[in-house]
Amino acid sequence: MKYNITVKPGSSREKILSTSPTELTVYLRAKAHDGEANSALIKLLSKHFHVAKTSITIVNGTKSRHKILDIPTIMNMNNEVSVDDPQGTSE
Repeated sequence: MKYNITVKPGSSREKILSTSPTELTVYLRAKAHDGEANSALIKLLSKHFHVAKTSITIVNGTKSRHKILDIPTIMNMNNEVSVDDPQGTSE
């Protein structure tokens, strides 16, 4: 599933806020320097969605705060999408 993500690097704490079903705002402690924020973003999202870091792909925006990421979702037996904390209240 593709997500539009706005990254806020250099924040005081890390958190994920859901602004719509496919849009997230992600606050990261890492600075936007030498790909540190991208690495931290993938690490945080892999924990949030319970997927491997290698399965998350930055489709567009590797050098921008506005990114499009492809994140696999888990389908249950009824073909319903199952993600952890879809309202984005995790910290």
